[in-house]
Amino acid sequence: MLERHEFEAFLTLAEELHFGRTAERLHLSTARVSQTIRNLERRVGSPLFKRTSRRVELTAIGRQLDEDLRPTWARITAALERAIDAGRGITGLLRVGFVGAAGGQLLVGATEVFRGRHPDCDVQIREARMSDALPWLRDAEVDVVLAGFPTQDPDIAMGPVLVREARFLALPVGHRLARQASVSVEDMARIKILQVAGAVPDSWRDAHTPDTTATGRPIEPGPSAATFQEALTLVGADQGAFPVGAHARRYHARPDVRYLPFHDAPPVEWGLLWRADAETARVRAFSQAAFNLTRSHR
Repeated sequence: MLERHEFEAFLTLAEELHFGRTAERLHLSTARVSQTIRNLERRVGSPLFKRTSRRVELTAIGRQLDEDLRPTWARITAALERAIDAGRGITGLLRVGFVGAAGGQLLVGATEVFRGRHPDCDVQIREARMSDALPWLRDAEVDVVLAGFPTQDPDIAMGPVLVREARFLALPVGHRLARQASVSVEDMARIKILQVAGAVPDSWRDAHTPDTTATGRPIEPGPSAATFQEALTLVGADQGAFPVGAHARRYHARPDVRYLPFHDAPPVEWGLLWRADAETARVRAFSQAAFNLTRSHR
């Protein structure tokens, strides 16, 4: 059976591939990290890392061990946190990310409710791009993210829907479609649709910027945008259109962009996401606070 310090030394070195940085993260000496890895390799009976004067790499056996151990260690860590939470109450730090100005306002309200119930737990809020949401969760940079649904990923848990809003299309003010009172999903085949750059879930991309309309008409992809403001700037420059939620009219009014409602599209849904193997009492309590806040305003 591996000891905790062996788990931590191996998994951290597998991430950093550098003994010095691993030692700094674990608050140990480099010699202690090297000794721990050597002892582990003797127990395994094979090298886990290739070491040269310039670099450190995982061996094939090391890569397999990393793939096998990492999810197990994540579950052990989450279980320990849940036990601590149960014994001490909800304390510590919860790191929460959000996408978009409206999302930030919602999280501020949820944080106030959460802190009122759990004053011993701090909340740190960070803004994320849509493409940041899953990488930040997977890299444990944040514990929870408020983002658009859906996210059909077995490693990511979705909380309840917190907000449903009408779906709109952001159009250049001079485009012929902008003269209409509303648009259809089929109208998306008549104009380029801007894309979201980065690691956006396929399920989200299919729901928001699909390749075809409901009847199978192809939708031409436009340029990619890394941020929401960049997307609206491209819309205003007549580079394409971009599907948005109704909140965009309030938070992102622009003289060069017109927002038209879809009369045949489902609403946009928002909610909290977190890693399925890192669900703690803090995460559950914050999700409940956000849910109660949105229900109280209906």
